[in-house]
Amino acid sequence: MIEIKNVIKSFGSNHVLKGVNLTIEQGKTTVILGSSGCGKSVLLKNIIGLLIPDEGEILIDGEDITMMNEKEVYRVRNKFGFLFQSAALFDSMTVAENISLGLVENTNRPKSEIDAIVKKNLGLVRMPGTEKLKPSELSGGMRKRVGLARALAAQPEYILYDEPTTGLDPITSNAIDTLIGDLAKELKVTSIVVTHDIFSVYEVADWVAMMYDGVVHFQGTPKDLKNTNDSIVREFLERTDSKH
Repeated sequence: MIEIKNVIKSFGSNHVLKGVNLTIEQGKTTVILGSSGCGKSVLLKNIIGLLIPDEGEILIDGEDITMMNEKEVYRVRNKFGFLFQSAALFDSMTVAENISLGLVENTNRPKSEIDAIVKKNLGLVRMPGTEKLKPSELSGGMRKRVGLARALAAQPEYILYDEPTTGLDPITSNAIDTLIGDLAKELKVTSIVVTHDIFSVYEVADWVAMMYDGVVHFQGTPKDLKNTNDSIVREFLERTDSKH
């Protein structure tokens, strides 16, 4: 479980997080929703120790990551798989080399075992047999899937998705959403999905937290979100719907 308690983060005079409180329940998919620039990605970076909050606590399974030294942060970060918005693949490497990079760098596993892990995770993201392809040979949606296979390779307890459907067409977006939902069920991992795509929310979320003006303004189930009379939430939903 992840507990975020009164987290504040500023960059100079830009106050991005103004006292964020949120609990990420074990085994559930929590979607953090909000407009561009509302602090969603900054919050994600604080959760895994890439940024340190100015104030507040972030408890990962009861341990406060904000108080840790570099070595301790690295140990906790190993619990996480991270799918970057751009998929962040290395163009000079094959699909298999991209997926296995963390295992090659950080473990002493034999090549045969690493190859088996790569094969298994390509199967999980519905891309079997693509080990030898280069990123330049893949579509945007396929690149995201390879990024996800790399995130899964270390068998994380938590998977963080940063805008997983950004830049994808509606059919590919829907396929990625379905995959996120399927993996949550199959692997029993705790997932955090940062997005401004309202369709993703209804597709994958067990719990929704909407950020607005540096705080969590709304929390509830997708059904609660759909039925709320909160004017700020309603305006966001209607504005988002009108773009599709």
